[in-house]
This record gives sequence, structure tokens and C-alpha cells, in this order.
Amino acid sequence: MDPDTTESQSGSPPQPDRGFDLESRLEARQRHGLRRELEPAADVSARTRIGGESQLVFAANNYLGLATDSRVQQAAASAAHAVGTGSGASRLITGDTELHRELEGDLAAIKHTDRTLLFSSGYAANVGTIAALDPDVIFSDELNHASIIDGCRLSDAETVVYDHCDAESLATELHTRAETAADDEQWLIATDTVFSMDGDVAPLAAICDLAERYGAWVLVDEAHATGLYENGGGLVQREGLSDRIDVQIGTLSKALASQGGYVAGSETLIEYLVNEARSFVFSTGLAPPAVGASKAALRIARDGECRKSLWENVETLRDGLESMGYRVLGETQVLPVLVGDRADAIALDERLREQGIVAPVIRPPTVPDGTSRIRVAPMATHTEANIDRCLTAFETVGTNLELI
Repeated sequence: MDPDTTESQSGSPPQPDRGFDLESRLEARQRHGLRRELEPAADVSARTRIGGESQLVFAANNYLGLATDSRVQQAAASAAHAVGTGSGASRLITGDTELHRELEGDLAAIKHTDRTLLFSSGYAANVGTIAALDPDVIFSDELNHASIIDGCRLSDAETVVYDHCDAESLATELHTRAETAADDEQWLIATDTVFSMDGDVAPLAAICDLAERYGAWVLVDEAHATGLYENGGGLVQREGLSDRIDVQIGTLSKALASQGGYVAGSETLIEYLVNEARSFVFSTGLAPPAVGASKAALRIARDGECRKSLWENVETLRDGLESMGYRVLGETQVLPVLVGDRADAIALDERLREQGIVAPVIRPPTVPDGTSRIRVAPMATHTEANIDRCLTAFETVGTNLELI
């Protein structure tokens, strides 16, 4: 007798299988071309070995190339030796060290704020901060990072999505809401500053104008901007808006070549988050080697030479790709090469890899239908020969695929 289709000896009816059919879910992702796999690299430098093959990497967010800089590596090792390999506890117990405080002071200085607070990741900083603020309404750019989207969900706020980088759309949504809103509603406008898939930037000054008109707070995510602009700051600093933006969030894992996130703002904001941000309160303090590495990377970024090299590489790549006939979106260090057709973009990705260039395809649902692209992310440590090889590969493959 089949025990799944008969009553048990106790006489109770059989129970259905309430487990998870993960094989079917994976097969569905495979059918839709959405299944991904881990592919380990030998290291995180501009040139590495992936799958046994030598590749030039134009896919990383290690924009300044500092993850393999000897000064940053030594700082991480020194922090591990002096403080420990891990914090061992949350910051509110025994995981708060002078090293953490020093980096927070350095970040506050470049962000022009009273204080900063370190989190275990940029993701944790966003979800923890938005949920802790507990706004009634969040006005969110439609292309905001997943961590902002998840923060909106965790906060249980009403979320109003406005058109991407469109201050007029935001103004319309604010005006519409203001017509019926109670006077005690708390509003938050949330946006990335640099958008990682389009390489464009938020209209920060216009957003600040609208926030001030309607009495809202502004939260920005500087993940793809921190360390890349004047004195190691982000777009907020480039635009001179530090005193008009209430919450500046960022990461240490991109230009600052380490791990972790931060929130910068007023003394009161940071003290409140120390007590209310669950992703801070209930997480072990950031590992000392990550703190030491970030501190050294920030110092190097402020010096400016690596930033200069990055922007020179960005300009050379953009000019070269556009001269071939490619359409390159954005205005930042993220260079999305628009292909359009999903199959063409996948083919371009695969052929570039055959040429020794890693520049990943970005396709729906990450981006809208008809806008598949190759995301090119140069580093300051790419040499002139590396850039030339990348351009040659794009020209050869694009010609063969009749894309240019």
C-alpha cells in the first residue's frame, strides 16, 4: 500500500507535500534565460583568470582598482593584526573600536556631515535606515536599487514611484499627494545618485528644491559615486548639496575596495539609527580588516591620482565605442553599450569573452524589453594597452555580428 494515498494508522487523512519544489523553480529560470551560475576568478585585478582563461575584466565595481593595491592590502593586514580579524559582537556590545570611529570620522569629513555610521553592507544601510525612519510615504525613483526597494517594503510605507530621473514626474506626485495629505504625514524622497544600469545621474538640485517646497526629507544612495569625485566625495559633494540632503548612504565595496556600508547625516540622525536601525543593532560590527582597507582606500581616493586615471579611461572608452557606431548611455564611469535585442546582446557578451574581455550582458527583466546592453566598467588600473584591446574586441565582434 502507498502510504501517501492512504490514511495513517491513527486514522488521520494523508497530508499534502508542503515543501519547496526548487528544481521546478530553477528549471523555469533556465527556460527564461535567467539562471546564473557562480564562476570563480583567480583574483579581483583588472586582468585575471576565469575558467582557466586569461581575461581582462571590464565588469567590476572596483572602479579605482584599489582592491589589489598593496597599500590597501597592508592596511587590512595591519588592522587584523592590531584589532582582530572580526569584531566579535555588535557595535552596541563590544564590537565598537577606535578603528571604526576613525573611519566614520573620515567619511563624515568627506560627506560634510556631523557623523557617519558603519553598517555591514550598503544593502543593510539602506534597508535598516529606511525602515527605522518609518515614513508614511516614500517617493522612489522607478530604477532605484533593490536595497532601496526592499527598504520601502520593510518600512510598510505607502510607496509612490516616479519616472526615472524625472523631476517633473516627482513634482506631479508630490503635488497630487499634498492635495489630500494630513499635515502630520512624514515624507521621504529616495533616489540613487548614479544609476548602475544606465550610468546616468539623478537631478539632485531639483529634487532638493521639491523636497524643501513640500517639507519632505531626501535620502540618496551614493554607492556608485562615493570616492570618485572631489576630495573623495560623491555626486552630492560635486553638486555642493551636502547641507540640503538629509540622509547620504553609500558603500565601501566599490571604489573603496572593501566591504560594508555607511550612513552620513546629522548627529541626531546617527544617534537615532544606533538605537533603531535593526540591521545595525543586530549585526556584528564591520570586520576590522574591512575598516582598515576602506580607511586606506579613502585616503588614496582623496589624493586624486587614481581618480584622474579612471576618468581618462572612461573618456577614452566612451569616445572609442561611440566612434565605432555604438550608442553608449549615461554620463558616468558606468558605460552601458545599448544593443537592444536580447539575443544580439547575449551573442556580443559571449564573443567578447572569446576575445578575452569580460563585460556582462544586462537583459530583461533587469532592464526593459528592447534595451539589452553590455555594461562596461573600466578601472583606474586598466592600462592603455588594456583599453585598446577592449576597443579592438568590440570593433571585431560588433562587425562580425553586424551590430556596427
